[in-house]
Amino acid sequence: MKKISIVVPCYNEEENVLEMVMRIRDVMSSLPDYDYENIFIDNASYDRTVEILKREAGKDHRVKIIVNARNFGYIRSPYYGLMQARGDAVVTLAADLQEPPELIREFVEKWEQGAKVVAAVKTASCEIGLLYYLRGVYYRTIRKFGTVDLLEQFSGFGLYDRRVLDVLRGLREPYPYLRGLIADVGHDIARVEFTQAARIRGQAKSNVYALFDLAMLGFTNYTKIPLRLATILGFLAAGVSFLIGVGYLVAKLCFWYTFSAGMAPVLIGLCFIGSVQLFFLGIVGEYVGAIFTYVQNRPLVIEKERINFDDDTPGDGLAKGGQ
Repeated sequence: MKKISIVVPCYNEEENVLEMVMRIRDVMSSLPDYDYENIFIDNASYDRTVEILKREAGKDHRVKIIVNARNFGYIRSPYYGLMQARGDAVVTLAADLQEPPELIREFVEKWEQGAKVVAAVKTASCEIGLLYYLRGVYYRTIRKFGTVDLLEQFSGFGLYDRRVLDVLRGLREPYPYLRGLIADVGHDIARVEFTQAARIRGQAKSNVYALFDLAMLGFTNYTKIPLRLATILGFLAAGVSFLIGVGYLVAKLCFWYTFSAGMAPVLIGLCFIGSVQLFFLGIVGEYVGAIFTYVQNRPLVIEKERINFDDDTPGDGLAKGGQ
């Protein structure tokens, strides 16, 4: 009997995790030919999330829990939970119920047809329209200038064959960009379209900084365009500045007593050059920061406890960042 691992990252989702357990249980009961495990990786919640999950884990051994020692962020913790799965295929979805677990049936169907990756792609969303549009612009930009064909409107919700996970386990990724890694692996991706529902209970955990961090992670991992753009604009700015300087020199030589440039052009030029330098210094800093994170090779996650696992130790040394 094949086994499906269902990984659900959560953080302060006391209002949603019980319904998630029940809906996953209902979905898997409609797939009697498959065994399953439901892994919740909790990012150090301070509400009743872990308490509720422990109660369910006591009733059902298939409900497994990993509790982090602290909040390791929305990138590292879900990826670590994904790496801990031992099923023939692994499904990952968020605990906020905006990604319907009922799609697992369709994921499994496409997997059995030969797909190694089944990606749930948003065709519409109940989030703010401008945010959805900006996401689309970002994905198209990465696809046009990046090194991989990044799947548009794909957040990581989907199914991954065990062979895909084995490849990811062999990578040294201390701060992994999952949707980029999936595109980089190179397997054909089957798509399942869905409409992202609105959050009914609880508060969204992402904010502007989190979205910016994720966007810059994609840029620094899969495109060098910002660095090349800095070089190109540097040459252009130098050329324009030289031509303007020559123009002012000629004007002064031709109209020595009547032409007065004043301080305004100098101040404007200094402000312009300074702002361009600061902007691209920040871009370079993002790349340096990504290198620094990679060199540190710190653990993805430090576990506080794990429940209902046959082996209480993390698999394959993945607490060491994937080595």
